[in-house]
Amino acid sequence: MHFAMPPRKTSQPPPYARVSRSSPVRRKQLQFGGMVLCGLLFLIYIATSLFSSQSEQVPAGTPEVVVVTVLDDETMSEHYRQRIVENRNFYAQNQGYATFFPNVSDYDLNNSPRTWAMVPGLRHAMTAFPHSPYFFSLSPHAIIMDPSVNLKAHVVGTKQLESLMLRDKPVVPPDSVIRTFGHLKGDKVDLVITQDGEGLCQGSFILRRGEWAKFFLDTWFDPLYRSYNFQKAEGHALEHVVQWHPTILTKLALVPQKILNSYNVDIPSRGGKEAQYKKGDFLVRLVACELDESRDCEKEFDQYYEEWKLQMAKEG
Repeated sequence: MHFAMPPRKTSQPPPYARVSRSSPVRRKQLQFGGMVLCGLLFLIYIATSLFSSQSEQVPAGTPEVVVVTVLDDETMSEHYRQRIVENRNFYAQNQGYATFFPNVSDYDLNNSPRTWAMVPGLRHAMTAFPHSPYFFSLSPHAIIMDPSVNLKAHVVGTKQLESLMLRDKPVVPPDSVIRTFGHLKGDKVDLVITQDGEGLCQGSFILRRGEWAKFFLDTWFDPLYRSYNFQKAEGHALEHVVQWHPTILTKLALVPQKILNSYNVDIPSRGGKEAQYKKGDFLVRLVACELDESRDCEKEFDQYYEEWKLQMAKEG
C-alpha cells in the first residue's frame, strides 16, 4: 500500500499566514495600545485626584474663614497695631473664624512698595490654614463695625452671592471693554471683590482656597508686574491681570461696594456719598489715608474704634 507523501514545505508563507510578533505592523499595534492604556490611566488619575479633593477630610475645629491683615512695624505705632488686632480678633471670635497677622518685614519685596506685602501675606495664610475654605483679606486701615455679620450669609453663600453679583459690568470703570461674565454661577466663584469709581478695590476682598487661588496670587505677585512701577502698585497690577487673563476673570465676582468696602470720606471719584459708611454697614475703610499727607490713618481709625467700643459695650 502506498501512502501519499506530505507536501513539501515552502519558504513562501501563504497570504493568510500569521504575522510575526516582531513585525513592524505588530510593533505599531503594541505602541498604539500602550498609548491608549497610558491615556486611560491618566484620565483615571485626574478623576481620582478631583474626587479626592472634593471629599477631603477637614479636621475638626477648622475655621471656615481666616481674616488676614498685614501689619507694618515700621509705619504703624504699637498702639495702632494693637487696636487693629483687637478689632479683628473680636470679630473672628464672634463668628468662629481665625485671624492671621503677618508683617511686611516677613517678605522680600525686592524694593517694591510695601503695600505689595498683602499678596504673599495671603499666600502665607493659606499655608498656615490649609483646610479653611475662605480667606478675607482686609487692609489694616479699616475697622469692622458690625461683628454680627457672617460672611457666608452676607456674601459668599451661593444663592446670596448670585443675588449680589454685578454681571456684564466693566471691570475697570467707567468704560473698560472687559466685563464681568453674565452667566457665572455662584458656586464657581473663587474671588469676591468690589470696585469704586476708579477701579477694583484690593483693600477688602474674599478668596476661596484652592489651586486656582494659588495660581491667582502667584500671577499677581509676578516679579514682572512688580517691576512695572504701576501708579497704584498692586492695585493696578490686579486690574491688569484680571483684564488680560481670562482664566482669572472667569472666577471673579463683583459685588456692590458697601457689602465689603464702605469709605469714611467723601471722594467724588471713588463713589462719593453713596460709598460712605453709615451705621449698620459691615465695615469702614479709611481709603487712601496713607497716601494723603494731610490725613492721619491712626487718628481716623481711633474715631471709629471709640464708636465701635461703645456699640460693643451697649450690646453686651
